[in-house]
Amino acid sequence: MTDSAGTSITLVFDAATRALVRLAACIAAGMEMEVRNAIDETAAAGVPEQWVEELILQSYLFAGFPRTLNAAREWRRAQENRTPEAPGEGHDGSQGSAPDGPIPDFRVAGEATCALVYGRFYEKLRHNITALHPELDAWMIEEGYGKVLSRPGLDLARRELCVVAACVAAGQDRQVHSHLHGARNVGAPASAISAALEALDGVVAEAHRRRAILLWGRVQGK
Repeated sequence: MTDSAGTSITLVFDAATRALVRLAACIAAGMEMEVRNAIDETAAAGVPEQWVEELILQSYLFAGFPRTLNAAREWRRAQENRTPEAPGEGHDGSQGSAPDGPIPDFRVAGEATCALVYGRFYEKLRHNITALHPELDAWMIEEGYGKVLSRPGLDLARRELCVVAACVAAGQDRQVHSHLHGARNVGAPASAISAALEALDGVVAEAHRRRAILLWGRVQGK
């Protein structure tokens, strides 16, 4: 498996990944204090600051700008009393901000990333979204998968686990189902996906989590 910058990585569902997934769910559906507590969890678990930065940035796609801005404010507040990491340095050594140079082709990057996530369902997805509205298809590819989810700084498998968490928290079962497939397609081990759903215990509505577990069983063919 590789991250969005092409660096080979192996996803281990460790304490840092668990805390990141829980934060994703809290940003999507939690109250302010729950987000604050989840951010504190990331510090206790040793989550790299770059991972948190990237999660918060991608959250506007799944939780909207108001929740993303509130999470960013809580994150900056929490950072005030911490010793910062080296700029741009993540847990796996990846760099979190794009280097100086030409602006990336977000459409090309987005098509490549979206194809990885959706696998054999990619062409069907593009057809279905275009039928809803061509602009939605363009925004999904260029803005969502290109400008945001193709960023370096956080590997695609962890991004997808966080997307699953956000969709579970919001009770969006169709997107949960799609991104459970997506997490598996980009190399997240089945054990990590199961652990991510278990990690949401206590931070999302239990009915939402149980539906997600049933959906995961269907994805696995159980």
